[in-house]
Amino acid sequence: MREQGRGYRLFTRRRVLQGAGLVALSGATTGAYATGIEPFRQVVTRYAIRPNPAAPWPAGLTLRIAVLTDIHACDPWMSLERIAGIVEATNALQADLVVLVGDFVAGQRYVTRYVPAAEWAPVLGKLRAPLGVYAVLGNHDWWEDKTAQKRGAGPTIAGTELTRNGIRVLSNEALPLATKAGPVWLAGLEDQLALLPSARRHGHKRVGLDDLPATLAAVPDGAPMILLAHEPDIFAQVPARVALTLSGHTHGGQIRLFGWSPVVPSRYPRRYAYGHVREASDLVISGGLGLSIAPVRFGVPPEIVVVELGADATV
Repeated sequence: MREQGRGYRLFTRRRVLQGAGLVALSGATTGAYATGIEPFRQVVTRYAIRPNPAAPWPAGLTLRIAVLTDIHACDPWMSLERIAGIVEATNALQADLVVLVGDFVAGQRYVTRYVPAAEWAPVLGKLRAPLGVYAVLGNHDWWEDKTAQKRGAGPTIAGTELTRNGIRVLSNEALPLATKAGPVWLAGLEDQLALLPSARRHGHKRVGLDDLPATLAAVPDGAPMILLAHEPDIFAQVPARVALTLSGHTHGGQIRLFGWSPVVPSRYPRRYAYGHVREASDLVISGGLGLSIAPVRFGVPPEIVVVELGADATV
């Protein structure tokens, strides 16, 4: 269990709105685009990655992985109809594996309706891939669940509904995927900011329920592995044996000007903002699909990410 203190650079409403103000100041037309057009766009962003030589990977194996994250279901920004369109577009990509990297629940107050998990989970349950559809939870999936917060543990409403609709939710656990080249392990961390501060729990600190050492220990030595983690900050601790880590959470800053984001919800805001990062191993941070804190996007349109991971790919 990991604790996050005041030093963690939170995605606060004030700071996001300040960023939105930067966009609005550039003109009414730009502001209208950032609130009325870009949030409803949808692009497919592709990465081709050859795993680091230190990471075990089967010779000749290439996996196509579709990544969805930060859906934040609510009207009018992320309606059931729009989620259905995302599912249809994802299935058309014919990925070998589909992963959902957290934050299914709305994370803002500027909505006309909060879409409950009992409605959005069956839509996501129509995702299909030969190797399966898997998920981890995000901070908002925990924060908006008052019962789980009071209990200080799961199950969560989001996790229960995903499971009910055929999507396996990984919480500090790993399992083997049967590929044509042998088992590839998929590991998933529980959220790093899951529990909000309370009078009886850790003062003003958010508490993570993630356990990276135990999760990695579940994977046999020398086995190829992919890791799902909602927040990318954990990547600073991920060893080279992990072929690829997939994250969301940052929304690419939600406002991105010439490759720079004024606000990034990370302890490493310039290091883990968006895109492909190579350190000891490889990380891909998706800009996500929905909106958090404020209904604005600029320079980082909603995206479905596709990663071609394998020996035949190029960095």
